[in-house]
Amino acid sequence: MHSGLVTRAGRSYAGHGVVTLLALAVSSAAAEAQPGAGATAFTDVTVLPMDRPGTLTGQTVLVRDGVITEIGDAAWVRVPAGATVIDGAGRYLMPGLAEMHAHVPPGADPPRDAVEDILFLYVANGITTIRGMLGSDYQIPLARELGEGALLGPTFYVGAPSINGNSAPTPADAERLVRAHAAAGYHLQKIHPGVSRTTWDHMVAVAEEAGLTFGGHVPAAVGLVHAMESGMSTVDHLDGYVQAVASPGVVAQINSGAPIDLEGLVEGIDEDRVEELVAMTVEHDVYVVPTMYLWENLYGTSDPEPFLSQPEMRYVSVAQRDAWRRQAAPGPQGSPQAVRAFIDVRNRILKRLADAGAHVMMGTDSPQLFNVPGFALHREIAVMSRAGMTNQQILESGTVNVGRYVREHLGLEDSFGVVAPGQRADLVLLGSNPLEDLDNLTDRVGVMVRGRWVPRAEIDAGLAALEAKHR
Repeated sequence: MHSGLVTRAGRSYAGHGVVTLLALAVSSAAAEAQPGAGATAFTDVTVLPMDRPGTLTGQTVLVRDGVITEIGDAAWVRVPAGATVIDGAGRYLMPGLAEMHAHVPPGADPPRDAVEDILFLYVANGITTIRGMLGSDYQIPLARELGEGALLGPTFYVGAPSINGNSAPTPADAERLVRAHAAAGYHLQKIHPGVSRTTWDHMVAVAEEAGLTFGGHVPAAVGLVHAMESGMSTVDHLDGYVQAVASPGVVAQINSGAPIDLEGLVEGIDEDRVEELVAMTVEHDVYVVPTMYLWENLYGTSDPEPFLSQPEMRYVSVAQRDAWRRQAAPGPQGSPQAVRAFIDVRNRILKRLADAGAHVMMGTDSPQLFNVPGFALHREIAVMSRAGMTNQQILESGTVNVGRYVREHLGLEDSFGVVAPGQRADLVLLGSNPLEDLDNLTDRVGVMVRGRWVPRAEIDAGLAALEAKHR
């Protein structure tokens, strides 16, 4: 553990002293004498339940053993003696957010402090769930460690190393990987480009047999329609949507492998085809993780300095900032008008999906280009808002939609994403209402992760230590 940062497994800070075993024993004995020991009560708080629109005012929410046990009118819910009481008057309690296209450091054994730093940045930004979209074997026990509360960080759903044109050039290769990944305990199979239609169809059959869902990119040889019809669980980056609604001439060029500029891609968009694809997304219960902020950066800029001067850059290493500088997007992929038209098409598709009831989930591809884990999600939220999604739709995309996906697509008996009894106690307490202004999501009083309360002072201290580490 690096000096000065949160000792997250031990839950203390350098300089604040170490809790001795004797003190823990005394504390534990005293706690057992209190009927409410280990319980937490948020009192007189306004709740955003997220399984319905709007708010519930004047509520008390009780948490015990990492689970919400009761919610009701503050005048009627009794707070047990010995419970930790958090004053919710004038404050807003909602489920923690989710980052559904995350990247935790790859490799067999990355530096532990680098992993813990990223996990902390998510919690510091009110993110209590992540889906890793390119896994390594060490991440499976890491996910268990997080779930058991031995390490401070979000609940972690781990995607397997990807199936792509290089890793699975044949159907037999795809079958071998899917079976190995299912046996290893990965939660889903990541897809990258380059997979042939024959390999795809065999992979789908094997994945269904093995009980391993799959999502990510849409290979060009497969196409969006066939991917959805054959059971793709999530389409990330809106991959394939713009190509699928382009004019027949452009589609023919894409299929031939000819390079396509943005002017050609957005020319002659078939609006009827947009509606067909939106309806198909809903019909096949496909979840969409759009990563809008990243795509704006990839297609619209070549100057890294405005991004590298963003305030959140103080929390990542000099090496990472230099890597992003070297990796900077190759420049606008067309004229300013063409780039804007391309982004507008993506925005229109996203809004139509949301308005039609398709399941959208928040995600950023962090820590890809200029995306600082945790902070990038709030930049993504702003782009989703500019695309025309309502505040309620955007908040649902990071809460209730994610809980539904985990239960119905990953097949896990996890209950979270709404504020209700029986739900995992992943919560964010805010000083102002995010339904009125999404910027209020950064007005955090504290974050609760599986029942562990992390107050703003602890978050600020951890961020200050990270800033000092990377200064």
